Amino acid sequence: MNVTIEENRSHPRLPDLLGAYHLVNQAEKGNAVTAVAELPAVYRGEAEDPAAVFTADTVLLATPAGDDLPAGCVVLKAPREGRAPEIKRLWVAPEARRKGIAKALMAEALRRAAASGAAAVRLTVWNWREEPLALYRSLGFETVASWDERPDLLCLEKTMEGEREETREKAGEKAGEKAREETAGPVEADRVERLTPDEVRAHASAGLAALLVDAVDGGASVGFLAPLAAREAAAWWSRVADEAAEGARDVWAAHGPDGGLTGVVTLVRGTTANGRHRGEIARLLVHRSARGRGLGYRLLATAEAHAAATGLTLLVLDTRTDSPAERLYRGAGWTAAGTIPDYAADPAGVPRATTLYYKRLG
Repeated sequence: MNVTIEENRSHPRLPDLLGAYHLVNQAEKGNAVTAVAELPAVYRGEAEDPAAVFTADTVLLATPAGDDLPAGCVVLKAPREGRAPEIKRLWVAPEARRKGIAKALMAEALRRAAASGAAAVRLTVWNWREEPLALYRSLGFETVASWDERPDLLCLEKTMEGEREETREKAGEKAGEKAREETAGPVEADRVERLTPDEVRAHASAGLAALLVDAVDGGASVGFLAPLAAREAAAWWSRVADEAAEGARDVWAAHGPDGGLTGVVTLVRGTTANGRHRGEIARLLVHRSARGRGLGYRLLATAEAHAAATGLTLLVLDTRTDSPAERLYRGAGWTAAGTIPDYAADPAGVPRATTLYYKRLG
C-alpha cells in the first residue's frame, strides 16, 4: 500500500490520533476514561497541544494513498542526557490497520534516527500487545535491561549500524531524485482563498459550475439530480454570490497550480435571532482529479477557523450516510448527532439516509 509520510507536529489531525492512542492505552491498563479531558495531565497535554509538548521531537504522520487525512502517527523523541532516541506513540486508526502503515512509520522513524547518527534506538511496549511487539521484533529490536520498572512493560533496543549503512547507500539515489525534481520544478500546493461576491459571480459559470457538475457526476448527494446541466449549476452559484453579498454565506475556493478551481466550501451563517451563534458547512467539493492530497481537510479547516474567529461557537452539517465524506468529518473531530433514513435522493434519484453532524468551536 502506498503511504505518504510527513513530519508535522502541528497537523490538525494529530490531536485526534494521540487522543485515541491514550484513551485506548488507559483502558488497556484498567484506567478507562471516556474523554481526553479526563486523561492524566501528562497525556492530556499531548492530545491537546502536541506542537508544544513535542517541540524538540520528530512527529511523523502517515496518509494512505487516496485519503485526505493521516491515519497514523509516531514520535521519535530527541536523545536526552546521553540516552538513545526513543520511539513513542505509534498509533494507527483501527479502520486503517493491516495495511502496512505502522511498518511504514517505523521504517521512516528508523531512517531518520540513522541519518542523525544515533548508535541505537529504543522503545517500550506492554507485553500484552502482541502485534506491535511482533512488528518491533521483525525490525530488529531486542529486549534489554529495563529502564522503566512498571510491571508488564518491556524495554527494547535496536542498534543502528545496519540502518546507517542502508541510509548511506540510498543517499546517492536520493540526491539524484532531488536533482531531477529540481530540474522539473517544485510541485505547488493548491492555494485556498476566500472569494468575494464578485469573484463568486466571475467563477460561477466556469470553475464553480464545473466543480458542482463533477460532484454530481461522481455520485455526491449535494442537492441535485444527474445529469446536472452546467447552466443550472452556474445559476445556483450566482444565487450564492447574492447570499455572500448579503453576508449570509462565505465562500472559499482552492486554486490549482494552473489557476483552475480544484475545490470549494461554503459557510452559511444562522440568521434567526436565536441562531446567530451557529453556522452550517455546505457544499464541500473537491474535484475528482484533485483528491487524495488533503485538500478537503484544508478547505474544511479554513472554514472552521474563520467561523471561530468571527464569533461562531457551533457548526452543523449533513452528509450521505456511509459516504467517503463521513470519514473526513469524523477524522476532523465532528460528532454524529443522528441518522435520518431516506432523507435525500442521490443523483440517480434513489432515497438515501443522511447523517447529521455538529462541532463545537472554541
